[in-house]
Amino acid sequence: MKRAIVVGATSGIGRQLAITLAANGYKVGITGRREGLLIKLQATRPDSFIVSAFDITDIDAVPQKLRQLTDELGGLDLLVLSSGTGKINPVLDTVIENQINSLNVSGFTAVANWTFNLFQKQGWGHFAAITSIAGIRGSRQAPAYFASKAYQIHYLESLRQKATNLKLPIYVTDIRPGFVDTDMAAGENLFWVASVEKATSQIYSALQNKRDVVYITKRWRIIAFLFRLIPKALHKRM
Repeated sequence: MKRAIVVGATSGIGRQLAITLAANGYKVGITGRREGLLIKLQATRPDSFIVSAFDITDIDAVPQKLRQLTDELGGLDLLVLSSGTGKINPVLDTVIENQINSLNVSGFTAVANWTFNLFQKQGWGHFAAITSIAGIRGSRQAPAYFASKAYQIHYLESLRQKATNLKLPIYVTDIRPGFVDTDMAAGENLFWVASVEKATSQIYSALQNKRDVVYITKRWRIIAFLFRLIPKALHKRM
């Protein structure tokens, strides 16, 4: 039986991905801040889920909690980081920006480093993280969110390069969603909004194929391409 951890399994993509992994024969460690939601999920398949409630912004606790959960699973083949936050912040409230960075940068880094070090020690593994198409360019409406997603994208690229240099079968998948029908998809005039089920199905396929980068849904690759083509002078005026 393969063993996985989903960080951020209380709702949205993380929850649905945990369900999908369990349905495909994985033993799954599910984490998040809201223990009650994790326990409810565990009750749907008690033999498939192990609960560990913690907050990845508690940097000192991350290694201990992940190590303990891995021991309970009996090892680890796959870790998916689906925990993140974002908020429109045009007035540049520093408190909001720091809250975003605490989770999307500091918490992300703590989980990524622990996972990669474990996989390097054991000689194999697969680390995946939900980033965002937002990481491709900056935005005046949500600077910290867009910047933190760019950080994640480049960090994953760095880990992928490191794995290649080590010549180890360690896979790193960067999952870049557009709009998915979750609590994170706030705002007006949203388009190409995918259901959680459709998004998760494509993510699971990408994980099975050990993809480096995947856009969710696939059509968002077009938007990513167009984002990169926007001249700096034009983007500055948007």
